[in-house]
Amino acid sequence: MKNNPLVSVIITTKNEQDVIGDILESIKKQTYQNSEIILVDNYSSDKTLKMAKEFTKKVFNKGPERSAQRNFGVKKALGEYVLILDADMVLTQKVLEEAVKLFKKEKEVGAVVIPEKSFGIGFWTKFKVFEREFYEGEDSIEAARFFRRTLFNKFGGYDKSITGPEDWDLPLRMRKAGIKIGRVKSFILHNERKFSPLKSARKKFYYASHARKYFKKHPEMVLSQGNLLLRPVFFKKWKKLILNPYLSLGMFLVRSIEMSAALFGIILSNTGKPKNKF
Repeated sequence: MKNNPLVSVIITTKNEQDVIGDILESIKKQTYQNSEIILVDNYSSDKTLKMAKEFTKKVFNKGPERSAQRNFGVKKALGEYVLILDADMVLTQKVLEEAVKLFKKEKEVGAVVIPEKSFGIGFWTKFKVFEREFYEGEDSIEAARFFRRTLFNKFGGYDKSITGPEDWDLPLRMRKAGIKIGRVKSFILHNERKFSPLKSARKKFYYASHARKYFKKHPEMVLSQGNLLLRPVFFKKWKKLILNPYLSLGMFLVRSIEMSAALFGIILSNTGKPKNKF
């Protein structure tokens, strides 16, 4: 299979029965067919595992956090390349094909960014969809998910002490070491489901309370990534804000709620108080 190397698609889950079928179907419908699916679950109590086993035999349980699940999945992988996905994603049909072609064409490329578009239902979701549009093509925000497996292992995979910003940490460590990060045109569709600012704030609180180590490693990213409300990309694409005042206002309202929760998480992390609830 030298001309069509195996791709290991690794999905991490925890109680994702509502969306897991969509991502698994999207992998099976890829134009590039030489792939294996590895699902690493964090002890779900719903039907996630039962549904996953209809698509793959490689279903495992592992905790306590997403980074550990991902690294475990790569250890079980046989592919020359590994693609790391979350359960609420859907692949457009040529993602694997385009990434493999890029890896084969440019040997110096060690990881690949797949741009994302959001979709979902409900009033608040349209503001999150609008926000995601700002990030396309922004290296400081978009993180590589597709890796050469040997390189992934060389860099030790995801930092298990970081939860949330680990998506950025691994590709950033690679970039700083001189590894070229490529990009494909096909998209990952991110299912926001029925987006809730409160639920998102809880997540941002949890991630921020664990982000101190990440920003200590990469202090230069505080402005572009740590500032949830006034990210430079919003000013860079200011015309988009002006042309869409309603969506812009809603987006900044949501970001304000998320930023407040994140700041609270940072404050609590500095005091040493419990950080698992908000």
